[in-house]
Amino acid sequence: METVAYYRGRTDMKSVGLTLGKFAPLHRGHQHVLRVAEDEMDHVVALIYDAPEQTTISLTKRADWIRRLHPKVEVIEGVSGPTVSGSSPHIMRVQEEYVMGLLNGRSITHFYSSEFYGEHMSRALSAIDRRVDERRTTVPISGTRIRENPFAHRRFIDPIVYRDLVTNVAVLGAPSTGKTSLAMALAEQYRTQWMPEYGREYWEANQVDRRLTPEQLVEIGQEHVRREDQALLECDRYLFTDTNALTTAIFAMHYHGDIHPELARLADACVSRYDLFLLCADDISYDDTWDRSGEVNRSTMQAMIVDDLQRRGIPFHLVSGGLEVRISQVAELLQGQWKLRV
Repeated sequence: METVAYYRGRTDMKSVGLTLGKFAPLHRGHQHVLRVAEDEMDHVVALIYDAPEQTTISLTKRADWIRRLHPKVEVIEGVSGPTVSGSSPHIMRVQEEYVMGLLNGRSITHFYSSEFYGEHMSRALSAIDRRVDERRTTVPISGTRIRENPFAHRRFIDPIVYRDLVTNVAVLGAPSTGKTSLAMALAEQYRTQWMPEYGREYWEANQVDRRLTPEQLVEIGQEHVRREDQALLECDRYLFTDTNALTTAIFAMHYHGDIHPELARLADACVSRYDLFLLCADDISYDDTWDRSGEVNRSTMQAMIVDDLQRRGIPFHLVSGGLEVRISQVAELLQGQWKLRV
């Protein structure tokens, strides 16, 4: 700590701390290291490795976690970095050369880590070896344990990060195509949560002559997103979402001939919000309840949904047949969809 104070006390020398890792995922242990570095250094750099062998979450997404949670930290995205790790002279040299190459002669005064490689990397950088919580007593967690079971260790993961670890599955389709039944059954199958269609709850409480105003449809879209964000934090690997703003926008166009700008924005955001889109086929018997507009209208709405998905360039998977058949079809799709490989 005296060396840190020495740099902080010198007006002619700027302290620059470097930390590195795969951040797969970023957890509170990593964040503790970053916060300590931010407190001690004039400037902090985080080098994040690409790690396709360990996670399917993109390098850009992982870098964005750091940028959002630690906006003062400079993030360097290390593309095509070495995938080997260990303490052999060869591996250490490979790692050192890669980091030195990315820095391109840039001066680093302190190297921050909680790992054994702090010694050799600091020596290569001619920097001070600053170990933080090496024994994991302050934050008793590791990336390996989180990858084994993110849900069990989610208290060690910021909500911004955890939401990205859950595969959000949108279940779409016209009225009476089995969306709710499928979402509920999938949640039970995978022992996780499903997101009910908020629009139905709102409609039942606020409809007048079976209609809602454009502004009310906006309220549906906004509250659905709020509830969905909360549900994502309680899920184990998957969230099965019964409809979303894309469907609400279709209803707006169908009944009002136009889409409120805020609802259009929410619908546009759906393109990147979900990881998998399921479209329930209209091949099951129509349940002609009082709150629905008839089987002909179901066909019309289904065609509008398909057209909208295609227009937006959203890949979707049609699921058809009885409920058990649909569950089997989705199970095949979900193989490999979980974002963290264990």
